[in-house]
Amino acid sequence: MSTADRLEIADLFARLANMLDECRHDDAGDVYTPDVVARSPRGELHGLDEVTAFLKRSEVPGVRTQHVHGDVLVDLDGDRAKATANQLVCFFRDGEPPHRSSGLRVTCAAVRTPAGWRFGEMTAALAWTREEKC
Repeated sequence: MSTADRLEIADLFARLANMLDECRHDDAGDVYTPDVVARSPRGELHGLDEVTAFLKRSEVPGVRTQHVHGDVLVDLDGDRAKATANQLVCFFRDGEPPHRSSGLRVTCAAVRTPAGWRFGEMTAALAWTREEKC
C-alpha cells in the first residue's frame, strides 16, 4: 500500500486529538465509522451515537484536555489496517498546569471508507495516571 494511506491513517490520530481537545464531539464521524466499537477503562461503546453521547457527557465545565499521540505504527492490509499509538492526555484549566495526566496505549482497526480512512474499532489501555493537588 501507499505511503499516502499510512499518512492518512496516522493523521486520524491528530484529527482525533483535535476533535477531543476542541470538544467538537458532533464531528466524531470525521474520525470513526458509524458502527465503531470503542473500548477504554471507562467501558465499551457501540456505534457513533453512543460514542458521541459519551463524549458529551464526559465534558467537565472549565476543564480542558490536551491529547498527544506518538510512536504511531500502521500495518496496512488492502482497505483495512491496524494502527497503534501512545497517547498522553493532560487535563488542565486555562492558564494553569495540568492537574491530572494519563498515558495510554491505543490500538485501532482502520477501514477505508468513501470519505477516507476511519477508525472502526479502538481500544485505549491505561498505562498510568497521575493526579496533582490543585
